[in-house]
Amino acid sequence: MAGREISTPAGRSWVQRAAESLFFTLFPSDCRLCGEPQLNVSRLPVCPECLARIHPIRGKVCSICGERVFSAYAASDPSGQRRCPVCRRAARPFARAAAYGSYDGELRGLIHLLKYDGVRPAAGVLGRVLGETIAAMEPAFERGTVMVIPVPLYKTKRRQRGFNQAELIALSALKVAGSKRLQLATGVLLRTRETESQIGLTAHARRENLRGAFAVPRTAEVTGRDVLLVDDVYTTGTTVSECARVLRRAGAAQVWVATVARTLKLASQLGKIEPEEVEEEGSKVSEFQGFEGEGEAPVESGNLETLKP
Repeated sequence: MAGREISTPAGRSWVQRAAESLFFTLFPSDCRLCGEPQLNVSRLPVCPECLARIHPIRGKVCSICGERVFSAYAASDPSGQRRCPVCRRAARPFARAAAYGSYDGELRGLIHLLKYDGVRPAAGVLGRVLGETIAAMEPAFERGTVMVIPVPLYKTKRRQRGFNQAELIALSALKVAGSKRLQLATGVLLRTRETESQIGLTAHARRENLRGAFAVPRTAEVTGRDVLLVDDVYTTGTTVSECARVLRRAGAAQVWVATVARTLKLASQLGKIEPEEVEEEGSKVSEFQGFEGEGEAPVESGNLETLKP
């Protein structure tokens, strides 16, 4: 750490500083993302520098699915919305999908710490950035209270993991959003069966793989209600689209989607189509970047100092 100047937050007594020094002498810890030594006592094993590198999505994106768009589609249509080629051709089962950041770098690493390493304090930081996204979406919600439904895991997957990451993130996000209109509703949408790996499947095969995998056992609970569907990552959009279709068939008036991160498939400036590696529940698949979008509209971020655990 030679050459790095460490500043001491104002208001900390020498007793606190001495206690922290002793703690890290006895229990040294490195940042789980960059490997640098941790210099602050925290339940989250991620350094402030890595957290500061988590940024919201920037640039021109589709107003409906949040995918990056070519310059030819950057202008708004007569309705005031910017639509990608897919959203120009076909209607989505949701009104809008929004995500905080791109699924890469430190944000992707933080999501993995929660999902695959069981570092639950990461849900607090992820929930905070998602809460900003939800707060920005709220003016579009048209009716009274909105049901916030985390994308469910199948019971065996939840038992193995010990939690549903989407639910943990949603709980934290609602605290940040601070709106009485938003009501967490677990158990309303169920995952009724385990699905096969999505590795190597075409878009059609992915949809078929998830068909019938979700259900709303008590449709009266969603009939006529607005729903905000929450998940950690929007990759191909197959999962949230299937969930939205099931909720609409059950009587939901409108469905929005909010995720912490999304895979951005289109180069925002050059308009190139390039291969990209995306993930479905811990499995990697090399997928060609086409026009099947996933997404979010840009969200203005607050001070990233708020990401410090």
